[in-house]
Amino acid sequence: MITEPDRSDDIELSKADRKHFSRLKAAAVVLTLFGIGLFIYFIYSVGVSEIIDNIRRFGFFGFAVILAIYFVRVLIRSLAWKLSVYEPYRLEMRDTVPAVLIGEALSSMIPLGIVISGTAKAVAVRRKVPLVVGLSSVATENLFYSVTTSAFLLFGAFTFLRTFDLDEGWALTIDLLIIGLIAAIAFLILLVLRQWHIASEACEWLYQRGVLTRLLEGGRLQVRLFENLIFGYYRRHPGRFIPICLLNAAFHALGVLEVWFILSRISDTGATALNAFLLESVSRLITIVFKLVPFLIGVDEAGAQFVAETVGIGVGIGVTLALIRKGRILFWAMTGIAILISRGLSLRKILRNIEN
Repeated sequence: MITEPDRSDDIELSKADRKHFSRLKAAAVVLTLFGIGLFIYFIYSVGVSEIIDNIRRFGFFGFAVILAIYFVRVLIRSLAWKLSVYEPYRLEMRDTVPAVLIGEALSSMIPLGIVISGTAKAVAVRRKVPLVVGLSSVATENLFYSVTTSAFLLFGAFTFLRTFDLDEGWALTIDLLIIGLIAAIAFLILLVLRQWHIASEACEWLYQRGVLTRLLEGGRLQVRLFENLIFGYYRRHPGRFIPICLLNAAFHALGVLEVWFILSRISDTGATALNAFLLESVSRLITIVFKLVPFLIGVDEAGAQFVAETVGIGVGIGVTLALIRKGRILFWAMTGIAILISRGLSLRKILRNIEN
């Protein structure tokens, strides 16, 4: 007698996935509505006329310059990713640049884009390297990016705390942030140096206890392979560590340059390296914390307003800065979506590649 295979684990996984994504969607909706409310509030409080005047001062030439600066940043991340792939596989810049633009577009535009942006990059180069290799190389580059970003935020938090006289509440918050960043950097470094197989060991622990056995029967081996590819990179190419870290540091430095350039065109006195550094570091922190909010609407303006008010360059300048950068994000997001469509890809196809 032929019996149907037991699909109970699949049903359990499907229900768990739906529940997990439903919570993410709910959080994204709430945060987005909150962001829209903040956005309207800041536009109203500053005044539409002042914002329009500042944007006019910035001009089309200024916008073209920040578009070029961001494209250089894309090239830098693309090169860092290219260096994160090792033999016998190889990616060229013509492969990584479009993939990075696609990933950044999805990450910026979709409330849950952070969940699939890295996968989208790997899917975009799947004809050049196997999907698991693409995913591991993206994860490897993201590890370097996480370390340099944590260091950048740590320096920014320390500078902010030591330069300005803040309320006790803000000072305590920044102190906790500094402690958290130091812990994050230490963990990421130890993760690679000690080669901790945390993900695969967690999968093995669940499998041995009969949890999601159908999924983890082969999945835990794929996770182990994924980790081994990342750690194998560390063993085979330690000489690439410094170049990749320097590339990611240059990525953040260009972000500071972009802020300084915008301030130089819309502010008479606020265009200093310190102000630009503090505004960019806070913007980067907001990007990480509020990634579920499309285009960081409202929350980016709130962060810029807080820093601008603290350093004394005016709320209107801070909000205008955030709006100008939002225009840049929109331009390159549209470019990334155009590339996505031209390649015959879609969110459904990307998710299908994950399932397969």
